[in-house]
Amino acid sequence: MMILNRFQIWSENNVLLACVTGSWDHYVAEDYCKAFKAVAAEFKGQRWAHIVYLDDWQLGTPDIEPIIQNLVTWCLHNGLVLTAQVYCPHSVKRYQLDKMIIDKTLTFERRMYSEEQSAFNWLAEKGFMVENTSLKRCS
Repeated sequence: MMILNRFQIWSENNVLLACVTGSWDHYVAEDYCKAFKAVAAEFKGQRWAHIVYLDDWQLGTPDIEPIIQNLVTWCLHNGLVLTAQVYCPHSVKRYQLDKMIIDKTLTFERRMYSEEQSAFNWLAEKGFMVENTSLKRCS
């Protein structure tokens, strides 16, 4: 598990779990990408899923957007098939996330959930189960 000021990232059973907090600039985004890729490297050659808790994320400066877009491209080329984003409905947050992350391709799907259990249930239905279905450890 990698723990830094603005995010935590860990993995379990081909699922990369993350919690992000605070407002981000390009330095935080770059650190996140490095940490994310380091954990995702465990899944080399396999299909994997991602769940991220975003309630405590307070958006990012515009210069994070190309950094996260590049990470998304890397993920799609390295086996990511599902992403579940967990956060209370927030139109500005949704707008920035939509600018950075695609919703669907032939081999990938992203969904948003307002509560984490529904997100974990969706991943489990698709074959990506984790034992601890809580992102509470992020606090």
